[in-house]
Amino acid sequence: MGNSLNKLIRGYRLFSATYALQYEDILKNLTAGQTPEIMIVGCSDSRVDPALMLNCDPGDLFVTRNVANVVPPFADDKMIHGTSAALEFGIRHLKVKHLIILGHSQCGGINARLNPTCVEDSDFLTNWTSLIDVNDKAPDLNECAKHSLLNSHQNCLSFPWIKKKVEAGEMQIHLWFFDITDASIHAYNFDDKEYQPL
Repeated sequence: MGNSLNKLIRGYRLFSATYALQYEDILKNLTAGQTPEIMIVGCSDSRVDPALMLNCDPGDLFVTRNVANVVPPFADDKMIHGTSAALEFGIRHLKVKHLIILGHSQCGGINARLNPTCVEDSDFLTNWTSLIDVNDKAPDLNECAKHSLLNSHQNCLSFPWIKKKVEAGEMQIHLWFFDITDASIHAYNFDDKEYQPL
């Protein structure tokens, strides 16, 4: 456990001594606020870091991450909704132009939905993963992860202010699937109804 924390501390020192000095202008500009044009809903999985895989600078992406990169349906029930709050902030207040829902292979959250017995003593996980729409025609883990992106897309359109922006051409929704095995990204083509290399 100590080695992991020490690695973070060494990483911070390296960041301070190199990146923070080399890109001082970028970091200074960020003190005035953030104006990203892209928002990503990604998975919490430690192997899938959007900023790293897309080679982004600080300020390029507004990111929210949760188990299995799920976008829940709109719910005006006055309850606490973390992902929905992030969507509202990014879309209504930051006015991002692109929303990318980023799924990935070997997703533990999708596996928990397909095999609920593998998650014991769950206070929140089982209920959360029940939002994942399982495609009975595609029981394969990765195919289910891709299908889940389509379900999240439909859930996005249940938010009235997202649907309004999409229909007005003010924002686009993209579905991307990252394959950990070869570090490739495939994007869903809505016209052809299939995932294609990015």
